[in-house]
Amino acid sequence: MNPCSTTRKGPDAMAETATFTRAQVLAHRRSPAQHLAAEMDRGSGAAVALREVPFLTQTALRAIPDGPAGRALESALGVVLPRRCGEVAKGPDGLEVLWLAPDEFLAVAPDEADSGILATEYADRLAESLGTHRGQVVDVSANRATLELSGPRARSVLDKSVRIDLHPRVFPVGQALVTPLGATPAILWRTGETTWQVLVRSSFATHVTRWLLDGMREYLC
Repeated sequence: MNPCSTTRKGPDAMAETATFTRAQVLAHRRSPAQHLAAEMDRGSGAAVALREVPFLTQTALRAIPDGPAGRALESALGVVLPRRCGEVAKGPDGLEVLWLAPDEFLAVAPDEADSGILATEYADRLAESLGTHRGQVVDVSANRATLELSGPRARSVLDKSVRIDLHPRVFPVGQALVTPLGATPAILWRTGETTWQVLVRSSFATHVTRWLLDGMREYLC
């Protein structure tokens, strides 16, 4: 056989090559707060800890829930869109949909490395479901950083920076609200009794991380 000749690859071989290439790409991703991982580790303790939750699939949705676009998205998502301020609707396969405004929502799904679905493909599928109905679907996965604050003093740290009441009677587990964190717009999401996620624009990731670390100092032994 001529060593310079080429061999044709079948569909299976091509699929393996595509999968391998995608895995390589995912392995080289860098999250907005990745360079601060060591600082977060040093600044965390038993009372309160801070870490980044990287690479979540995030999709911005615009539709009137009771209209045809809203119903089309609900069918594609497999979950009823939340109707009330702060409400978060749980869907299949780790999907959660946050209410941001009467016709604005954020769908948060697992990392594409875990789900096997590219964030752009996910958004495209939802956009296709709209058909001719008036609505909007945009992949915003790279637009936001997700920071997780946890521990018995997590709420105390947040109380220094937000003006909303974080008492469990007012802000229960599972609720999410848009609110300024200091002077930075953020989505504050209570995901557990002592666990909160803070979603901010990626460009503010360094500022917000260090802002929270500064507020954590007094609770570290």
